[in-house]
Amino acid sequence: MAKKKAPGFEDHLEALQQVVDELETGELSLDESLARYKEGVKRLESCHDLLRKAEDQVKVLLENADGEVVEEPFESEEE
Repeated sequence: MAKKKAPGFEDHLEALQQVVDELETGELSLDESLARYKEGVKRLESCHDLLRKAEDQVKVLLENADGEVVEEPFESEEE
């Protein structure tokens, strides 16, 4: 049996956008709005966690031979 893949950043972000869209309609009851808001907060926390993990991975890749993290500003190809 295949192991189910955990939702990624984009999945959480898409779900968060859906929650925001539903809340903005104003058509949900108070209880439904609170439940959706709680879900949105959880999705946002998941996004932050995934971003922190990605940042930690990048820092590991930037360690020099002495084990010190060499932080350099990100430069996109457009600059």
